[in-house]
Amino acid sequence: MRRNGSKGGRAGARQGGERRPAGGAARTRPPAGRAPGEGRGPRKVGASTAQTLRHAEAAGEGPAPRRPGKAEAKAAAQEVLATGVQTLVVGPDEADMRIDRFLTARFPQVPFAHVQRIVRKGELRVDGKRVKPNDRLLPGQAVRIPPLKLEAARPAARSAAKDQDVRTFLKSITLYEDADVLVLDKPAGLAVQGGSGTTRHVDGMLAALVEDDGQRPRLVHRLDKDTAGCLVIAKTRFAAATLAKSFRSRSARKIYWALVAGVPRVRQGRISTYLAKEEDEEASRMRVARHGAEGASHALTYYAVVDQAAQKLAWLSLKPVTGRTHQLRAHAAHIGHPIVGDPKYFDVENWELPGGIQNRLHLLARRIVIPHPRTGRPIDVTAPLPPHMRQSFNLLGLDTERYDPIVDAPEE
Repeated sequence: MRRNGSKGGRAGARQGGERRPAGGAARTRPPAGRAPGEGRGPRKVGASTAQTLRHAEAAGEGPAPRRPGKAEAKAAAQEVLATGVQTLVVGPDEADMRIDRFLTARFPQVPFAHVQRIVRKGELRVDGKRVKPNDRLLPGQAVRIPPLKLEAARPAARSAAKDQDVRTFLKSITLYEDADVLVLDKPAGLAVQGGSGTTRHVDGMLAALVEDDGQRPRLVHRLDKDTAGCLVIAKTRFAAATLAKSFRSRSARKIYWALVAGVPRVRQGRISTYLAKEEDEEASRMRVARHGAEGASHALTYYAVVDQAAQKLAWLSLKPVTGRTHQLRAHAAHIGHPIVGDPKYFDVENWELPGGIQNRLHLLARRIVIPHPRTGRPIDVTAPLPPHMRQSFNLLGLDTERYDPIVDAPEE
């Protein structure tokens, strides 16, 4: 004989979060004459719950308001943008986004350089505090946006022929591509992002790669304008979030090659400093700072001498553990061996550039190994020497097939 309410009673107890007392309390049986489950109506709100609701209504609280959908939020944001200050709430799908990227995603009509300027000046606040453009957001944080005056929206004058030219160019510098990831061999001299006076850059070119689903490829890291080599692009939003986490967690392995002045006495070593921006922001230069200094961040680089040309020049392989602005350039200068052709950090007195070597930055993002965002299997991509570095290597007799000892350097 089946026991009344046996299975349904256990399920109900679990769903309601109830626990049976130790020793096993007896189950509640239905009243005599009623079959199990007969006459059950809608579940009533308990007395304590009803009282709580009545008290909330009396206090003017009530249930939490419905959060507007993404389309509604964007429409409201566009309206407020034209009139004055507004406050945006970071959504769950915007967690871990950089602040400048968050604003660019919400307000694509605002120039990226302008976004960075209002953040740098402290006009934008997150939970009432000043922030940096590369700070990351948490779900539920309140972002205060200052009043912005924008030009009237104009239809984008995109040319099919121009877009095709851009696609052809990007194809010519593609090292790896699949449905989620694109790795480019960025030429030296091509900016990754726009800025004051910069109209041609990789970020702008990515608009030509928008697919039918409307997803625009996104940058997940950056290289200096004068640095050549591997640049990783996410082709989907999912890939962008996953790859960004790989860079932050340092599971992406990067190897750079550089030609430097002189030859380090210690042929393999570790450079650990704190780096901060120079007081003069226009200089766009990093300096070695003390631990605890304002704006200082820890920077760690492993290096190895692969080969040398007498005592004049050395070919260094570098493995950055952290990813600070100008980290490798500042670190090379810090150990007394700045990178050849570096206009910001090369400060060796009475040093003459050897004949036949161009006065351009000799720094290459040679190789990157990063987990695929969907499969987790490593994507391993290597970039060739840019023309000016190839010319220098040939002139100095440096063999690119030589064993690179930095491969065995620590990851932390």
